[in-house]
Amino acid sequence: MPPPLLIDLDSIDTDRVLYDRQFIYSRLPHRHEFEVLHGVCHLSDDPATGVAFHDCTEHDWWAKAHIPGRPIFPGVLLLEASAQLIAFVTRYVKREFTQFIAFGGIENCRFREAITPPTRILFITKIVEDRPRRVKGDVQAIVSGRVVFEARIIGLALPDAG
Repeated sequence: MPPPLLIDLDSIDTDRVLYDRQFIYSRLPHRHEFEVLHGVCHLSDDPATGVAFHDCTEHDWWAKAHIPGRPIFPGVLLLEASAQLIAFVTRYVKREFTQFIAFGGIENCRFREAITPPTRILFITKIVEDRPRRVKGDVQAIVSGRVVFEARIIGLALPDAG
């Protein structure tokens, strides 16, 4: 049985874009193919939550190779998009925070369904632990109202390079 949603999506307009791709990546350092979030449609700091989306198409860079003839959205990109959403929400909640949040680990990961294009993937996160050098967030990916992925992702604040 799938878990309950971290956020009641009926209370959110998931078609409304609060922050577009350009704004997201003015706050996050990822570039090119790793700009995997296409928009943020919900942010809150009490509790620290966020909802973002990725519009998956058969023309995406990964689709011709993963898996030829039956493209499946890579699980590692589900993890990456979720980690980026956690980093974005952390920067929203802690506006003075400027450190890079690196992927630090994963707990309780479940892939429940294959995701095939074309579709919109919603990513939901709820920050469950926020320390000066570490953040943990529960994440879910939703397709057509179904939880297709869930995990707890750990982010580590890295000191500035230099």
